[in-house]
Amino acid sequence: MIEDAAAAWVSLDPTRARMLAVLAEPHTATTLAARLGLARQNVSYHVKTLEQHGLVELVEERRKGNMTERVVRASAAAYVISPAALPAVAPDPARSPDRLSARWLLALAARLVRETGALINGAERAGKPLATFALDAEVRFARPADRAAFTGELTDACTEIISRYHSETGRPHRVVVAVHPRITEDADPPAKGQKP
Repeated sequence: MIEDAAAAWVSLDPTRARMLAVLAEPHTATTLAARLGLARQNVSYHVKTLEQHGLVELVEERRKGNMTERVVRASAAAYVISPAALPAVAPDPARSPDRLSARWLLALAARLVRETGALINGAERAGKPLATFALDAEVRFARPADRAAFTGELTDACTEIISRYHSETGRPHRVVVAVHPRITEDADPPAKGQKP
């Protein structure tokens, strides 16, 4: 989870993003340059920049003649840029209070990414596991009225379960339930003037 704005900026450079993908496996600057078709000096510069921001880590150093060859790899299998990297412009549920709007859903998702990322990073630093749960399902609605009824029943069910287990003591947990149309590859775009 990238929470620092400078690290986010560094990771978004197209050349560096390609390097991070290849660096899922350890490489030297020489082997990485050959793999990407770039000059070794250029690769060394980018690797040093990635390393300064914690996106690449040293695996080992090898003596090769009168020089030392550094073997590096990406510090993670995947990266997500947290909204915390750009806090002034990050979506905020408090600024989008319409619970039926897509902006509200996006703001909740941004908060989920930000908070979960911080928890993951903290758990990794502490060397402790992080207990989480997620449910992912797909449902099809025959009519808009069915979707409205579903969200009403889901709200009632979640409210009842939360009130049953809620305690004024103990560690607080956040519950987020989202319902949104699924994006499909074969979906037709909305007609001109029609809202998605």
